[in-house]
Amino acid sequence: MIVLGYDLAAKLLEGQDAIDREVRIFDLPYRVIGVVERQGNLLGISLDKFAVAPASSPVKRWVNPPRVIDALAVKAASQDQMREAMAQAEAIMRSRRHLRPTDADNFAMETADEVLDFWGKISKVLFLALPGLVAVSLVVGGIVIMNIMLMAVAERTREIGLRKSLGARRTDILRQFLVEATTLSTIGAAIGVVTGIALATLIAAVTPLPASVAPWSVVVGVALGAGVGVAAGVYPASRAARLDPIAALRQE
Repeated sequence: MIVLGYDLAAKLLEGQDAIDREVRIFDLPYRVIGVVERQGNLLGISLDKFAVAPASSPVKRWVNPPRVIDALAVKAASQDQMREAMAQAEAIMRSRRHLRPTDADNFAMETADEVLDFWGKISKVLFLALPGLVAVSLVVGGIVIMNIMLMAVAERTREIGLRKSLGARRTDILRQFLVEATTLSTIGAAIGVVTGIALATLIAAVTPLPASVAPWSVVVGVALGAGVGVAAGVYPASRAARLDPIAALRQE
């Protein structure tokens, strides 16, 4: 009897129903009793190309050296039983490996709590680093938008002078350039949100890692983009609003 990974079953049986079919591994016949649900990819490596056979099956001669076990998975009914089982397993392993009381373990014991603790440490690092990266990105984006708007003011000096000569007030010019800066930054934020959603969808599709974009983060991203546009557009807009219409009309 054997259990196959999703990709391996698809390759060996070419889309046929795998249950109760016979496959050959190292020229040994095995009956398929189950297929594991698709796990996806991790960094481009498929997690569905594997086969699970009983420990006493003949295939162990090819996949494990004699009397060697690489790992052993144990499930306990409660945390107390898990701790007791780990203590017993540690004592047995140290005895089998003839370790002295002062010798360090030359084997490793892992639990789900340790994995979760490791993931928690990574999450803390990410939560500390990501705000700094976001702040740097916002500052750089604001500087870029400010330079773009200053160039726009320089290139449209005659237009500003003409509008003022026709009765446009300073607040009208100020509002015009603030709206342009906010629109530019909001479009950039929207493009970034769409790119983020696409990347999250791609990661969720090709890896087993859960990746998604929360609706609130979309709102925050667009709002931050608009806020950066307003902040970066204040100086160019005020500079445009203070232009003298006569001097602006003389500008070539």
